[in-house]
Amino acid sequence: MTSVLEIRKYTPDMRELWDTMVKNSANGTFMFMRDYMEYHAHRFEDFSLVIFNRNKPVALLPASKHNDNIISHGGLTYGGFITIAEVSSSMLIDIFDSTLQYLRQAHIKGFTYKLVPHIYHSYPHEAEQYALYKAGATRIACNLSSAIDLATPLQYAELRRRGIKRAMKQGVVIEPSDDYTAFWKVLSDNLLQRHHVQPVHTLDEISLLHSQFPHNIRLYEARLNGQVVAGCVMYITNRVAHAQYISATTEGKECGALDMLFATLIEKEFNNHRYFDFGISTESGGEYLNTGLLTQKEGFGARGIVYETYYIAL
Repeated sequence: MTSVLEIRKYTPDMRELWDTMVKNSANGTFMFMRDYMEYHAHRFEDFSLVIFNRNKPVALLPASKHNDNIISHGGLTYGGFITIAEVSSSMLIDIFDSTLQYLRQAHIKGFTYKLVPHIYHSYPHEAEQYALYKAGATRIACNLSSAIDLATPLQYAELRRRGIKRAMKQGVVIEPSDDYTAFWKVLSDNLLQRHHVQPVHTLDEISLLHSQFPHNIRLYEARLNGQVVAGCVMYITNRVAHAQYISATTEGKECGALDMLFATLIEKEFNNHRYFDFGISTESGGEYLNTGLLTQKEGFGARGIVYETYYIAL
């Protein structure tokens, strides 16, 4: 059956429709839920779209407007079209082409498109990459992340095994926490000293997001003598357990707290997931690779996946 597509700008009265589609999509995660997208609404001009085929909603485009350009989405790590599984490759290509036409008619000059990495797909969803190729898109960023396939995990490197033993010997304790205050100080101090930046989320923002998505956003801490010496904020989806924030004090690094923390998360907390994603080891859109950080992650058996961003001049 031929597609008969209609593209509508998202409005607040579509909120329930939007969230329901994300939950039932082939490639959506909780980060596309409106509560997550709108926690920083004051920073972005929303330009999200809902695509209908014969009056049935079939796809979403989380997007924000930046001058005369559109990004999918400026406040999210990944984006692109979120579709129901029934959307065929041909329909997805039609959706892509129709959206480009819609953006041109809206006098948009450029479209920055972030792909959802394949490990987050609950059903194959890569026809968009073909559509990007056909549209003459240019890849403008390629960040390297590291993920473990938990169905076929590799052995830890000897350095990581020694760190785990050292932490166990010194009495490091791993436990979940709902209080982000102590860990956020460790994280903020490290980022300020090493990179002269602050975390993307403030303490108030991450606490709010945790309260709204308690099953998807969780903090795990490593404590030594009752003090937080390392921690990790996990973003949890159906298939992927993703380490969003990782940090440790000098003492935590010396006693192997992160090694023990990750071993606990990989082997016990999230062993029922398909992938454990450590996050990217690159900066400046992939121009710089932190080889030390990459080696640490790959020491747990993780291997590379990419977070890609494309640009289409309209």
